[in-house]
Amino acid sequence: METTRPLQRIVVAGTTGSGKTTLARRLARAIDARHVELDALYHEAGWTPADIEVFRERVRAAIDAPRWVVDGAYASHVRDIAWAAADAIVWLDYPFAVVMARLFRRSLVRGLRREELWNGNRESLRGQFASRDSLFLWARKTHWKHREQYPEHFARPEVAHARIVRLRSPGDAERFAREVEAQATAAR
Repeated sequence: METTRPLQRIVVAGTTGSGKTTLARRLARAIDARHVELDALYHEAGWTPADIEVFRERVRAAIDAPRWVVDGAYASHVRDIAWAAADAIVWLDYPFAVVMARLFRRSLVRGLRREELWNGNRESLRGQFASRDSLFLWARKTHWKHREQYPEHFARPEVAHARIVRLRSPGDAERFAREVEAQATAAR
């Protein structure tokens, strides 16, 4: 990644399980920015979705800062807010097998540990491996849809100012993160 100006407002998008939150946290630390996890703003207790206008207002408030890194896409709900304000949109476009392997490991760990994610919500093994609400089904449904729709979203005028960074492997993401970290260190 050849950068000309420091990144300050970054959206990290991709299929569930691809590593958006992990990369976003790392980038936020590197640029000394607020980390915003869209899932935390969207999911109420009991996995109830927030009203869309409430969610949109939460996103507006969360990115009311000079530097932030947002993870999660919710493109149809907040593209006009977060994507339009971003100076970079990072797309984790990994092969489906990589996404599924990462999602499997993450779901197993979260299910066994019963980790609280947001607002009292926890993923369960049963919910992930034997439910119609499984993230595996969601990943299967959205992975190729993202590949089709994201390039169309990136071509829209409201994001023409943003740098689009398409990372096709975890190695690409590691290199990108190191470059952002090096650039942030040099800027200090």
